[in-house]
Amino acid sequence: MKIVVIGGHGLIGSRVVEHLAAQGHEAVAASRRSGVDVLTGHGLAAVLVGAQVVVDASNAPIFEDPQVGDFFQRATTQLLAACERAGVQHLVALSIVGTPYLQDSAYFRAKAVQEGLIRQSGLRSTLVRATQCHEFMAQLVAPLAVRQALHLSPAKVQPVAADDLAGLVAQVAAAVPGRRRVQIAGPECHRLFELVEWVMYFNQDDRPVVADPDARYYGALLKDTTLTPEPGALLGTTRFADWLASHVPGRLLQVHLPDPLHVPGLAR
Repeated sequence: MKIVVIGGHGLIGSRVVEHLAAQGHEAVAASRRSGVDVLTGHGLAAVLVGAQVVVDASNAPIFEDPQVGDFFQRATTQLLAACERAGVQHLVALSIVGTPYLQDSAYFRAKAVQEGLIRQSGLRSTLVRATQCHEFMAQLVAPLAVRQALHLSPAKVQPVAADDLAGLVAQVAAAVPGRRRVQIAGPECHRLFELVEWVMYFNQDDRPVVADPDARYYGALLKDTTLTPEPGALLGTTRFADWLASHVPGRLLQVHLPDPLHVPGLAR
């Protein structure tokens, strides 16, 4: 089966391509690197010829208004039209757990627009809402030039390793279309500030981290339920401690994170 991955050279998209190819599918990575521009539509018609499934793993280059809203509005409109013209049978679109509850954030407002355009289209589609990746925790660390304490939310998070996420997205893409919406998360629940603090510790960053309930996350306040999945989510298997240990070069580590918070259905 030919499956085209939009954003197929990015963190998640490239891994989705690898998983699909390992399953024997004709997995095609489509991005500006391969001559496909989802904003303008350039190259879309050619790459979608013969495609049964499309995975949209694209992301905006800028997360602020008005650029982020313009990106998802234009890119999603272009992609949906191209898929309809090409006779694509199934669109799998990657989004984020908590999107409906983070509308104080320009980025999540833009993601909500993307989701709405997909729901309103005539295409058979599956919306995959995933929790943030383990890899994302490093992006929450302020530059070293900023020497003051980092204020981060103590809200619960249940992040997933990028490779686990990609493998589960590949499963959804290769399967017969079923549920209209799927959630994906990691195997354990922690506090956001704790995970960022551990990333900093292993990067020898000694700045203090403050658990601040008023700290904003891309402009929005978090609750314990905002970034955690609903019952029935597909779960990856890689624990954050194991992922972190494997990403500290040249050192053999035994990482002891705080005990994961209890989540119904998950082992401690």
